[in-house]
Amino acid sequence: MIDQLMNKTHDESRQGEAYAPFVRDPNEYRKRFYIESYGCQMNFADSEVVAAILNQEGYGATRELTEADLIFINTCSIREKAEQTVRKRLTEFRKLKESKKGMLVGVLGCMAERLKAQFLEEEKLVDIVVGPDAYRSLPALVSEAESGQKAVNVLLSRDETYADISPVRLDNNGVSAFVSIMRGCNNMCSFCVVPFTRGRERSRDASSIIRECRDLFENGYREVTLLGQNVDSYYYVDENGQETVTFARLMEAVASISPLLRVRFSTSHPKDITDEVLYTMARHENICKYIHLPVQSGSTRILQLMNRTYTREWYMAKVDRIREILPECGISSDIIAGFCTEEEKDHADTLAVMAYSRYDMSYMFIYSERPGTLAQRRYTDDIPEPVKKRRLQEIVELQNRLSLESNRADIGKTFTVLIEGDSKRSDQDWMGRNSQNKVIVFPKKAGSSLKAGDYADVRVHDCTQATLLGNLI
Repeated sequence: MIDQLMNKTHDESRQGEAYAPFVRDPNEYRKRFYIESYGCQMNFADSEVVAAILNQEGYGATRELTEADLIFINTCSIREKAEQTVRKRLTEFRKLKESKKGMLVGVLGCMAERLKAQFLEEEKLVDIVVGPDAYRSLPALVSEAESGQKAVNVLLSRDETYADISPVRLDNNGVSAFVSIMRGCNNMCSFCVVPFTRGRERSRDASSIIRECRDLFENGYREVTLLGQNVDSYYYVDENGQETVTFARLMEAVASISPLLRVRFSTSHPKDITDEVLYTMARHENICKYIHLPVQSGSTRILQLMNRTYTREWYMAKVDRIREILPECGISSDIIAGFCTEEEKDHADTLAVMAYSRYDMSYMFIYSERPGTLAQRRYTDDIPEPVKKRRLQEIVELQNRLSLESNRADIGKTFTVLIEGDSKRSDQDWMGRNSQNKVIVFPKKAGSSLKAGDYADVRVHDCTQATLLGNLI
């Protein structure tokens, strides 16, 4: 089936299939919903699924809080700060609700799964609580809440992937889109709450993914990012057990839709970045040469406590393999400072692995103990806060140097840039990204017909720590 879909035309691929976009006349919407999303890209993609479900029930999206009949906040439980932000926002929503009769407030996502009792009983901040696998039940839950009942569904599923729902693209640039290909996680990293809030891994039907990506391309999108908590562990077996699709095969099928469609993916676990994935990336120019490769810690001892299933030496060998097969590949990472029992030598190991890997950028955090995780049950969060902050600062300072060195190495090079829109600082400049996921800003040329969604060849002449600066050639 996947080979057939790679060779079908757009119209042929949709005959007899369950996947179909949701389309309504905007004037049909009798009520409005407002949604805010926090946390990972999966949450933002889930909000687009929620929007599609609500559209079918006659709710249209609004960006104005005061217009909304329904307010949803799609939440993240990865760090305590994210939860604090959500609580503050819900308090603000409650004040607005008091001034608008009939308005309902709901919590979606990972915090809904973890803190349903507190939301509904202790704080009385919300009317609706819905976990990541229960969005199909939203219409019934809204009706229940309208009748004055507290509505909740946080049941996890072993098979829900929302494969038949075409997401409504919210707040996007019309050029790049997220496509969810799997849900849940089986890795059980000791610091992570995701397996408890999003459940076990399950991969979405490959044919529905390819159709969604093809529809996006036909509607003008020029880049898709394949999403999953552990995206390269994607593994789909059809219902007849006759076809197996690995992540590498899926990625190749999406790339084959058109050479003008760029393909990215996020997030990876180092153990699942196989040679098959790397060689597939090398074969297709439109599969972006960029891998987000979370290390979390550079200390083998800490990695074992984190249940990351690899050593520092193994991780560095994986970086070597990526650079061997994909010499121009950009690499980024996630890093946690101050995990339980972390000593100065463990911290030094992390800095050493960062320097060895030469990350283009990283997401860097202080360890935040999450209730219910393996680390919370097994270990003591024993690193003093000032020590955590100092170690994080050292990690940030090193990454800043690495990012600047990486960008300086690109001065004089020419890149094909996918234009995403105007630069944030000036509408006289374009902003886009190269294959390595680096932002490039360059002046618009008088008389040029370039627009968002076009490709442009840009030569880099300067840089900042975060941005490449160039000129059209």
